[in-house]
Formats: sequence, C-alpha cells, structure tokens
Amino acid sequence: MQLADNIFPSLRPGDTVAKALELMAEFKTNFLPVVSEEKYLGLIKEDSIIEEENKEETTLDKFQENLSVVAVNAASHFLKAANIANLYGANVIPVVNENNEMLGTISAGALLTSLGNFCGSDEYGALIVLEMERVRLSLSEINSIVESDGASILHLNVSPHTAVPEVVEVTLQLNTREIAAIIASFERHEYHIAYYHGEELFESEISANYNNLMNYLDI
Repeated sequence: MQLADNIFPSLRPGDTVAKALELMAEFKTNFLPVVSEEKYLGLIKEDSIIEEENKEETTLDKFQENLSVVAVNAASHFLKAANIANLYGANVIPVVNENNEMLGTISAGALLTSLGNFCGSDEYGALIVLEMERVRLSLSEINSIVESDGASILHLNVSPHTAVPEVVEVTLQLNTREIAAIIASFERHEYHIAYYHGEELFESEISANYNNLMNYLDI
C-alpha cells in the first residue's frame, strides 16, 4: 500500500511497559503495533498499560489479551484503513501481507491527506450540499440537473444526516465555480440546499449592483 508512511515504530512482546509508553509519548500516539518475529500480533493501546505499577519490569507479554488485532492488507483500498481508524479511534493503522507479516504503518496524517484528495479538496470548483429524504434520492436526476446547466460532477458523496435518520446529505463537487443557474435549478426541483460555495451571482445581478453603485456615487 503506497499510503504507508512508516513513521511509527513497532514493539516486541518482551519490551517493557515503560518503553512502550516512552515511544507513545515520543511519537504522540495512543497506539503502537506489537510484532513477534515479523508476525503482527495486534495494536497495544496506552489505556491498557498506563495503570501498570511496575512499568520498568513488566513486559507486554502480560497484555496479549488486550491487543486489538486490526490491520489492513497491503492490497486493500485506503478507505478500509480510514474505516478502521474511525472505528477504533486509532491514529496508527498497521499494514500486513497475506502471511500477516508486518510491512509498515499508516498515520492519521497520511489518511487525512488521501481523504482530502479523494473528496476533491484540491479541485477547483464549487461545492453544493443537498439534504433530502432517503426515498427521494435519485443520483440520475441530480446529475441531470447539473449537466443541464453545462456543468459536471467531479465528486459525489452520500452520507446519513447526523440528526435525522431518514434524511441524507448529498455533497457535490463541480467542475465550475459559476453555480447561480445550478442553484436555481435545484430550487425549482424543490431540493433543499444546506450549503454551497462558489460564484453564485447572475450577470444581471452583477450589472444591477454595478449600476446601483454608480447611481450612489452620482448623488
């Protein structure tokens, strides 16, 4: 997996709790992978060892049952790593091969960069967020509305509404900044626009504003 940046070290079962906590503090993480003879055993979490009284002598062998056996295969899509990070609250995602051999780690920073690129954050274009009931969701209709105004959808994401289960949010990244006509089209089709960002003024509105300014300056 090209996303692996390998900035985090691995621990061994014979390493002490003190060493584990020291490395976690140094690398600013609450998780680190534990490896034995190149085989990945699992992630050790800071919370599971921080209360150990004899940190200088107690080794990680004692915490085998506390390991979280989560990882991604080197051939996996990066979204699987993002899902694991979100599910476990981990900022370290181990990467293994088909033999469960440790190949490296993915950091939260690398995941965030890839998610940003995946969502089109580096694209030049407008952003529109629509809210609608699940039963009304029609991607073909949404695409048709956008294309009827001469634009194209670069990225589209559908996610559940955080407060209303029967409602979804549809986020559109477009290939244009001029979205006045598109916004108007969605409103004619009775879509609720939760958010938009782009150049939304019509030429006539710009002209009217200019004329109003000139009239004001003549007073």
